[in-house]
Amino acid sequence: MAAKKKSRVQRIDRSENPKKRQIQGPHSRELAPSALPRRSQVARERALHVIAAMRRDPTLSLTHAAKLQGVKSETVKKYVHSALEKSGGKFRATSSDRYAQTLYLFDTRGNKVPIATRSSKDRKAASRYLRDVGRYLRGQRDALAKWHGKTIAGLELVTAGRTLVSLEPLLSEFSLYRAFNGGVE
Repeated sequence: MAAKKKSRVQRIDRSENPKKRQIQGPHSRELAPSALPRRSQVARERALHVIAAMRRDPTLSLTHAAKLQGVKSETVKKYVHSALEKSGGKFRATSSDRYAQTLYLFDTRGNKVPIATRSSKDRKAASRYLRDVGRYLRGQRDALAKWHGKTIAGLELVTAGRTLVSLEPLLSEFSLYRAFNGGVE
């Protein structure tokens, strides 16, 4: 008797009700990033970096952006396929996405606080906030005016000048992500 081959194309789930048929393909259900193995989490983070690079430079192709981040274009398509659209035979990044990612901001004591962002807009806001903190610490005193009383993913942002000046030594090695190369802390 020949051994059964597992088909990755489609499965029909008849477990609950035989009349209801649910077709499950390879991309039918998104997994939470924390449910992925560590290696897949790193690949997913790099894929998100590829999309971010493509948004910063619209002339960048998917293949070239993936090579710059050290990941295959197939990996990008696997993990963040809905952040890509095909236009004129080429893949382009959409203007925003709804992928969740954990970023790190700091509290009033300088501790890293993980925040669960739910979109590229949250990630972009966190990046702009850190950029403005750097500008404030370099002498541009009005850089944080737009961030007073604001929150990102439920974390109230630190905008008090004295607090930021006292935290400056702790923030010198601060990174928005765990590490720039996708490694473990």
